[in-house]
Amino acid sequence: MALHKLMVDDFYDDTYKLIAIHCRLEDYRLAYLLNQSLDLRLQRKTEDIDMEYLKSSYSIFEWNNTSQYVTWNLVSNVCKKEEDSLYSTGLFQTSEKVIKTFNLVPEYKKVDFFIKISDEIQNVNEKVILRKLQDIPQIITSYSVNPSKLKSKDHLIF
Repeated sequence: MALHKLMVDDFYDDTYKLIAIHCRLEDYRLAYLLNQSLDLRLQRKTEDIDMEYLKSSYSIFEWNNTSQYVTWNLVSNVCKKEEDSLYSTGLFQTSEKVIKTFNLVPEYKKVDFFIKISDEIQNVNEKVILRKLQDIPQIITSYSVNPSKLKSKDHLIF
């Protein structure tokens, strides 16, 4: 009897564009500015991206443009959580609050947000989008990222 093995990578298609954004805005404010500048309709999804093993969650906004067969996602790369930290000083144990920072894509720790553009017919011009993003004064910088070079590209499957 033959043994057949299915690989998860066989079903995953990583043909999407990924843009990194550096800015200090809240997620809803950035989504609003992107909607205005790029003529999008991004809306917050009801559930965030939860990473159980990291105990972190990341906000995600999505717009499925059915007329052009393009799905736009704005996802936060940073999650800050306040946790209790125990340490002992001699006979006594004390606890203090510590803020821990987690990243959805650890290779890009300085990136605040990612825009993921999944277009089936490859009609989105990335250079035009980057130029429009640079025109938004609240965005410090934005640049294209090659998704195939990411070690943690599994985190970008939504």
